[in-house]
Amino acid sequence: MADLADRIRTFLEELSTNELEDRVVEYVVREVGNGRKLADALNDPYVRNRLSEEKLRRVLEKPEVIDALERSISTAFERKDFRFGR
Repeated sequence: MADLADRIRTFLEELSTNELEDRVVEYVVREVGNGRKLADALNDPYVRNRLSEEKLRRVLEKPEVIDALERSISTAFERKDFRFGR
């Protein structure tokens, strides 16, 4: 019975972590989309207070974050504005 309880606990913790990571991904994508530098968005207290370094690395690997960065870079080149959110 303890084994089942441990598996359920682990499942719920992972589910909670995934939801939290998803919210942070949405936040980072929105901030970068609004012209904020990625480094500034990642150092924001909202992000720092919610994710460990390990979880933050996983967020950076999410396709949504990579797409937001690509759009930001593309827009900067189109505008010839290479300050990238300054």
